Amino acid sequence: MSDRYASFAHTGPGRALVKRLGLPDPPRLRRDRPGDPLIHGPVRLDAAPGGRLREPLAKLLTTAGVELSADTDAAADVEGATGVEGAAGVEGADHGAATAARPVLHGALLYDATGITDSTGLRALFDFFHPLARALHPSGRVIVFGSPPESCTNPREATAQRALEGLTRSIGKEFGRGTTAQLVYVAPGAERAVESTLRFLLSGRSAYVSGQVVRITPADVPEVDWARPLAGRIALVTGAARGIGAKVAEVLAADGAQVVALDVPAAGDALAEVANGVGGTAVQLDLTAPDAPVRLAEHLADRHGRVDVVVHNAGITRDKTLGRMKPDWWDQVLDVNLSSQERINEVLLDRGLIPHGGRLIAVSSIAGIAGNRGQTNYATSKAGVIGLVHSMAPLLAERGITVNAVAPGFIETRLTARIPLMFREAGRRLNSLAQGGLPVDVAQTIAWFASPGSAGITGNVVRVCGQSVLGA
Repeated sequence: MSDRYASFAHTGPGRALVKRLGLPDPPRLRRDRPGDPLIHGPVRLDAAPGGRLREPLAKLLTTAGVELSADTDAAADVEGATGVEGAAGVEGADHGAATAARPVLHGALLYDATGITDSTGLRALFDFFHPLARALHPSGRVIVFGSPPESCTNPREATAQRALEGLTRSIGKEFGRGTTAQLVYVAPGAERAVESTLRFLLSGRSAYVSGQVVRITPADVPEVDWARPLAGRIALVTGAARGIGAKVAEVLAADGAQVVALDVPAAGDALAEVANGVGGTAVQLDLTAPDAPVRLAEHLADRHGRVDVVVHNAGITRDKTLGRMKPDWWDQVLDVNLSSQERINEVLLDRGLIPHGGRLIAVSSIAGIAGNRGQTNYATSKAGVIGLVHSMAPLLAERGITVNAVAPGFIETRLTARIPLMFREAGRRLNSLAQGGLPVDVAQTIAWFASPGSAGITGNVVRVCGQSVLGA
């Protein structure tokens, strides 16, 4: 589904009209393309005194081939980037002088805030970001690293670390031009488990993820082939016949996984096309059937002996306000979107088919966070998915298995194409990036969770919504 407004806004006349009327200005997002560098432009990295992550981060960035920016003159950064003052912005200024004064534009700004131990130390964040706020390339990246408040040794430190969420979410709304901002809480001892998250958040794969909080816990992380991190892994994707599920199958296969694509028998032709396209296999199965979990488990055991990645993507909607909703519409949505996941997880885990290093990944929704009129059944099921992730994470950690969820916002699919125009436009524009996301944005986030390098990421729910105004 095309976004005609965004296409018009990117034309010359469109840009002029958007600026004149103060209309939403959807930027062109930097999405991942084969052969692209991890980040365009140098990365500026700094830390509060006593921070424990600056050196590990610098080493990871250097190993990944990322250029680290040297300190630059703060005033030049501001003046040159705004185009209002300084030699680069004064009409009639000497061209040679303007060129010499042109500041460095950074691909990303990274700050290690783990050394901040009380609220007065938060001033260091202002001192770092203030002069660099307009010195980012379009689709730049801002990442702040902190310590989980629950791991802090005293209330003042925990207070300061919790304050970081307000900073990063505000930056995501202020910096513009496709910039994203995230907060990554790294537990003490988890410094070696950061690389997968760092690579994802810097890359074009996180184009539609902003204003999020990620928690990383200590874990043994294996060596990872970052070009094909899922090589040799078996990945099950439910609801794979079309839309987000089909794109998830494609992305996981591109990352090296052998994909088992599952959907209902009625979608058999489309499912076969997806499976053939990714070199995987197709399974036609109604997940709500009483024997579905056992049949699925037996298929996986017989054909593969295990399943390393389980992506619970299958879902339906049956929309109506609660007072007008049919009882079976409630039952159908809860069964497909939530209860079937619980049943399948139980059988696969009981039979030992998900090994150490396995990944359970569920698809929730911002409706499960914020609620939605006419979708009480859907929102209940998707909030339940979040509850499943939070409740299972500590239990599965003992078995070396992670469980996480993505919560998509407005994603351009055949389903959102059916939404009435005014509501569709509101869904697209009411986020920091002023546009809808694409199925690939959800798929790339799922692939990050699925990576062997993400062993320290569990119990997380990450919204893929362009930092929607709805929800937390």
